[in-house]
Amino acid sequence: NGNPYPEIVFLGTGSAIPMKIRNVSSTLVNTSSTRSLLLDCGEGTFGQLCRHYGEQVDQVLCNIVAVFVSHMHTDHHSGLLNILIERRRAFASLGQAFSPLFLVAPEQIMPWLHEYHNNCESILRDIKMISCQSLVKGCENIKSKTKRFITSLLESYDLAEATELVCVQLKMKYVIIYTGKNATLLIHEATLEDGMEKEAIEKTHSTTSQAIEIGMKMNAEFIMLNHFSQRYAKIPLFNEDFSEKVGIAFDHMRVRLGDFSTIPKLIPALKALFADDIVEMEERKEKREQRLLKEAAVVLDQLTGGENKKTPSQKRKQDKNHQEVSNKKLKKLETVN
Repeated sequence: NGNPYPEIVFLGTGSAIPMKIRNVSSTLVNTSSTRSLLLDCGEGTFGQLCRHYGEQVDQVLCNIVAVFVSHMHTDHHSGLLNILIERRRAFASLGQAFSPLFLVAPEQIMPWLHEYHNNCESILRDIKMISCQSLVKGCENIKSKTKRFITSLLESYDLAEATELVCVQLKMKYVIIYTGKNATLLIHEATLEDGMEKEAIEKTHSTTSQAIEIGMKMNAEFIMLNHFSQRYAKIPLFNEDFSEKVGIAFDHMRVRLGDFSTIPKLIPALKALFADDIVEMEERKEKREQRLLKEAAVVLDQLTGGENKKTPSQKRKQDKNHQEVSNKKLKKLETVN
């Protein structure tokens, strides 16, 4: 596909807090040379736009016609106010007629915006609010103004469909999905490494394998993983689930639909480039697994009244196996490097 659009620009691919390597969630989707939308708008999104586009940032801001906020975690929306303020300034700077931004977000965002509007500066005229709830199929009692906003969003800006799942279906029949089904491209968070499924449930996030599995089940043409925990700021841990249909997002990475076959070819180079970091993460993972095994052994010992205590020879054998596994991992990484 030689078409330059749609073009996906990853502005923030980390989670929770901004770090030197990865900023928090924000993805710019350029649907044409004059129209764009933002998927999430975490802290520092405007700064990332400035770094990526330089002197052209004002025009890029004017091109943004909609912002989709997936949920109310702060790292997904706290950059919105600055985008609204800088976008208004950009229109004035370029001498262009101002146009309010479509904001597709959970309705819980409005008290926060009202608070800023009432106590700091006027911003509500900068947005046309469309609650995610109003996009749910079968939703009733939608306000007439919201219906007009939805119609305008879909008809005026090359969108055939927008759903509560932050799904953007372009009229050219490509589907870019932040979370949902039937995707040409699925952008899915892979916050935690494999082995941290319990933590993933607690934080309502996914492990790497879980994210890939979801993409495979929905038969996505390609899967881009992002929203990595900052403990994996440089690179996530790889596993056997990585395939020719999976890529890793980095800040300021630009992806077009014709790039899908090329992106997985970067993984061997990434493994070599970040070999030391991968070793460190593997060691941390191994220590965590050993700690969990010890905790489980203590619980089991308490339940069985001490019947499962290891003899000194058993402990020595366990330590020897542990050392052999570590040596194998190091040799494997040396081979890659």
